[in-house]
Amino acid sequence: MTEMIEMIGESPAMNVVRGLVERVAPTDATVLISGESGAGKEPVAQSIHRQSERCAGPFIAVNCGAIPATLIEAELFGYERGSFTGAARSHEGVFERACGGTLFLDEVTEMPNEMQTRLLRLLETRRFFRVGGSLEIDTDVRVIAATNRCPIRAAQSGVLREDLLYRLAVFPIVLPPLRERGDDVLLLARHFLDSLNERSGTRKRLTAAALDVLVRHSWPGNVRELKNAIERAFILSDDALNLEFLPVRDATADETIAANGVSLPLGTTLAQAERQVIEATLAHWNGNKSRSAQALGCSLKTLYNKLAQYQREPAEAVG
Repeated sequence: MTEMIEMIGESPAMNVVRGLVERVAPTDATVLISGESGAGKEPVAQSIHRQSERCAGPFIAVNCGAIPATLIEAELFGYERGSFTGAARSHEGVFERACGGTLFLDEVTEMPNEMQTRLLRLLETRRFFRVGGSLEIDTDVRVIAATNRCPIRAAQSGVLREDLLYRLAVFPIVLPPLRERGDDVLLLARHFLDSLNERSGTRKRLTAAALDVLVRHSWPGNVRELKNAIERAFILSDDALNLEFLPVRDATADETIAANGVSLPLGTTLAQAERQVIEATLAHWNGNKSRSAQALGCSLKTLYNKLAQYQREPAEAVG
C-alpha cells in the first residue's frame, strides 16, 4: 500500500479543493484531478480514499507515464502463465490487487490509446480479461485519475479519448499550483522541516530571511520542488536553513500583461474569454489574487467566486 501523504494547506484555493474532496469522498464516483506536475495530486487522491467507505481497503497508485507501453497492459490487467515470453506464472494486475479499495491512475493521459479503450470498457462494465486469459474477471475498485495536462485540450488533441475523459471526469477537481496558494508555502515548508528534524533528531529552523525567500520564489516545480529545496537546505545547514540558492521573482519586472498573452479564437464565448483573461492575469501576478483583482477591476470576493465556479465547472475551460 502506498504511504499516505497529508493534503496540507489553509489558503482559500485549497479550502475549495478540500470542500470538493469532502463532497465526493463518501460517494463511489470516478474523480479526475488535474493540475501542474508536483502540485500534489496524489495527496488529494489519498484524502478522498481516507474519507471514503473504502478506507479499510488498499490504495494503489500507478504512474501511467512511467510504465513502458509494452508492459502497461500486464500491469493494469494482469496476465496468465505462458501468455508471453517470461510469463512463468500468473500475475494479478492492479485492478485485482486494489479490489475493495481505490486505484489511483496518475498521468492517465500518457496511457497508450489502445489501453484507454480497455480502461473505458472496464469502467463501464466493471469486468476485464487478464492478458492471455479467457475468464472475465469482476472488479470492485474506485478509480481516481490524474493528469498534468488540461483535460479538454488533451481530448481535443487526441492524446486522451474524449469518451474516456467524460467517463473519468464524473467529478473533476482542479488543483491550483503552489504559487496560487499564498502562505501555504510556509505551512508546507514547516511540515517538511519538522519531518526532517524528527527523523534526524535535530532542531533546525527557518529564519525570517528564509521565510522571505520561500514567499518570493515562484515555485515552478510546485510542492515537489519545495520539498526538495527544504531537504537540500537541511543537509547544507548546521542550524538555520539557508535558502539563498533559490531564485526569487524580480519585483521590478514589467507589470504589463503582453497583448498576445491571451489567444481568443473565433467562437469563444464571453464566459470563456473572461476565464482566459482571469487565468492569464493570475499567472502574470504569480497567483497574487489581490493584485490580480485590482488589475481586473473587480473585488477580491468576486475573483474568489469566479475561481470557485471554475473548480466546479472545469469542463467549461477553453481548449
